[in-house]
Amino acid sequence: MPTDAKRATVAELRGDLSRSTTLVTTEYRGLTVKDLGEIRRALRKQNVTYRVVKNRLMRIAAEQEGNPGIAPLLRGPSAIAFGTGDEAVVAKTVLDAVRPYKLLKVTGGVVGGKSLDLAGVTKLATLPSREVLLAQLAGAFGAPATQVAGLLAANLRNLGHALTQLQEQKAQAAA
Repeated sequence: MPTDAKRATVAELRGDLSRSTTLVTTEYRGLTVKDLGEIRRALRKQNVTYRVVKNRLMRIAAEQEGNPGIAPLLRGPSAIAFGTGDEAVVAKTVLDAVRPYKLLKVTGGVVGGKSLDLAGVTKLATLPSREVLLAQLAGAFGAPATQVAGLLAANLRNLGHALTQLQEQKAQAAA
C-alpha cells in the first residue's frame, strides 16, 4: 500500500518529467552528500535540476507520464539531471559537472522520449548548440545562391576583360 509521501514523490517526479526535455541518469555510488551538493550547485547555474531518486518510484512516475525509456537506465543508487532547453547544452553541462567525480557513473539519458546509452549522451554533448546548427543550415541554403551570383558575375567580368583586350589590340594596331 503506497504511502502519502510516496504518492507525493511520484507526483513531483511526474512534474519534473513533464517539464524536462532532456534527462541524464547517473549512478552516484560512493559520493558524499557534499559532492552531490557541489554537483547540484554547478548544474543549477545552467537551469538543470539534479535529484536523487528511488528507482521504483521513478519507474512508476515514468510509466504514468508515458516515458518508459528511462526504466532500463535506473540501476543502483540513481540520480537524474532534469534539463530544459537545448538538449546538447544540457548533456554537455551534465558531463562537465560530473567529470571531476570519478566514482559517479553516467548510465544514459532520455531525449525526446528516446533512450540513449553513455555513448549517445557523449555524442549529444559534442553537438554544437541549436543556434550554431541553425546558422550552419542558413549558410548551406545561402551558398548555392552565392555561387550562382558569382558565376553570373564571372561571365560579365570575362566579357569586360575581353572588350578591354580588344580595345588595346585596336589601339596597338592603329599606332
